[in-house]
Amino acid sequence: MSLRSTVRALPTLFRVGFAEMVAYRAEMLVWVLATTMPLIMLALWSAVAHDAPVGRFDQADFVAYFLACFIVRQLTGAWLAWQLSFEVRTGTLAMRLLRPLHPMVSYAVENLAAIPLRMVVAFPVAVIALLLTGASRLPHDPVVWVVFLVSLAGGWLITFLANAAIGTLALWTGSSVKLMDVWLALYMVFSGYLIPVELFPPALRGAIEVLPFRYQIGFPVELLTRGVHRGEALRLLLAQWAWVGLFLLAVRAIWRRGLERFAAYGG
Repeated sequence: MSLRSTVRALPTLFRVGFAEMVAYRAEMLVWVLATTMPLIMLALWSAVAHDAPVGRFDQADFVAYFLACFIVRQLTGAWLAWQLSFEVRTGTLAMRLLRPLHPMVSYAVENLAAIPLRMVVAFPVAVIALLLTGASRLPHDPVVWVVFLVSLAGGWLITFLANAAIGTLALWTGSSVKLMDVWLALYMVFSGYLIPVELFPPALRGAIEVLPFRYQIGFPVELLTRGVHRGEALRLLLAQWAWVGLFLLAVRAIWRRGLERFAAYGG
């Protein structure tokens, strides 16, 4: 399928994907509820900072950080690894391969179609965060706001492509869910999802900056809560999109090799 035909098909694909999300809204609600860990960490870290700040974070800073974390998590989530693993195991991936559209395009659209429903949850949280912490903690530099929006796209792409790479490994193993569980554990620890990255010891923080996890969620959250100035924001944005490029190349290579081995499992 040509690029022009793919672009023309996208609006229809988004409509179909959104209709599926609405049809399975109960399942969608479960996914949203599964991402409420930042709200738990908000209560925990606020209690820790009750008597004295932790680093630069006082109680209001932790409230702003973890509410922003919840919002960014809603806007950068993807579940392709589980979907691919299921479709490989059941053989339904073969049906996708018969379509003129590349499967990764349809997977991406299906995942993006969930964002409007996730925004229904994220927007009230954003309003609550603004009311609780005030506008003073939001960035005042318009360049940082632009970087933030681009970083959301980068964070979603890293999440989606990491899911795609791990999910495609199911073409060799039949299931890659366990490997995705390992990725998620590392993500929760090193991304800033449970602990702000700057609270890690300096030696460990240097290693975290090399890993992709921070760029999935911690980096956009830091931008939104004034934890990064303009020069640092641009440097980290470059690093984030370098990871996007690396994951894109990895997915392309793994997908091509995997299809050579693919045989439908089950029906």
